[in-house]
Amino acid sequence: MNTKQKVIAIDGPSASGKGTVASRVAQALGFDYLDSGALYRLTALYAKKRDVEWNDEEAVAALAENLPARFEGTQVFLDDEDVSGQIRSEAIGMGASAVAQLPKVRAALLQRQRDFLTGKGLVADGRDMGSVVFPDAALKVFLTAGAKIRAERRAKQIGIPCEGLEFERILSDIEARDEADRRRSVAPLKQLPDAELLDTGGLSIEEAVKKVLDWYHKV
Repeated sequence: MNTKQKVIAIDGPSASGKGTVASRVAQALGFDYLDSGALYRLTALYAKKRDVEWNDEEAVAALAENLPARFEGTQVFLDDEDVSGQIRSEAIGMGASAVAQLPKVRAALLQRQRDFLTGKGLVADGRDMGSVVFPDAALKVFLTAGAKIRAERRAKQIGIPCEGLEFERILSDIEARDEADRRRSVAPLKQLPDAELLDTGGLSIEEAVKKVLDWYHKV
């Protein structure tokens, strides 16, 4: 591990459970935790609040460079406003996917993400943690699950039935975001050759966390 960074990079599609797994792995190891998706969601929300279109690359990148954001435990603040709930909406999720396709926005947030790494070690989750942000991570994991399973998890999270029009809309949004993440020209979502594949479809959170910890202890 001498040439490797003290990082566990966990990448995967929307609602795959990577955030929950990553945060619990970080807690178990005493590492810091980076939710990179939150930075893109914050950028999308900030643009919306400033009436900036998500496809206006120059303007969104300028906002990303000076994002007035801070993290306190599970709370996320933008301009001292607790926006933890706002950034988790499906609409802002689609906005995050849109701004994440802009090269200048990704460049603006790149160093900010790398700065989360300290001597404590870091567990980072996102879509390009292993490929772009931390290519020398000690462990890379591609965490996934079927689209319907992920839609069911999201529905339970927000307290709606796993059937009907509202559920179908969630499933459709997840599939659309998957496609956008795979097709974007900059850092598309994909499993790297040196990443371990973890399908959480049939696993509990505890089982998924244990699997990642077992992999890390073997590197």
